[in-house]
Amino acid sequence: MDNRISQIRKQIRALRVSMLEAEAVMREQINRDEPCSFVAEEILKMRVVMSLLVEERSLLGDREPILVNSFVIPHRRPAVKPAAVVKWQSAPAEKNVRSAADIGAARDRRSQRMHAR
Repeated sequence: MDNRISQIRKQIRALRVSMLEAEAVMREQINRDEPCSFVAEEILKMRVVMSLLVEERSLLGDREPILVNSFVIPHRRPAVKPAAVVKWQSAPAEKNVRSAADIGAARDRRSQRMHAR
């Protein structure tokens, strides 16, 4: 049993690395606007094999995670942080405060200009 579990784990590791490499090839083909149906079919076949191996592994009672050290370059670029957003800040309170007399005087000047025309 343990020997079969070890074999399955090795196959799963190798299959994961192969799938990552095939996905990288497919991404490159897509970026170059080339057909990638052959690679996509191969990835689907690998997924079928992977699911069968995982099912067999589960039936044998192995539930430990399988770690894979892959040296495949990640396909996504690092996210660019947006520029800092400057929020509107009001002036200090004493500058923003207008007395009722100031507001009334401004209203009077405005109405005088309107009537002078």
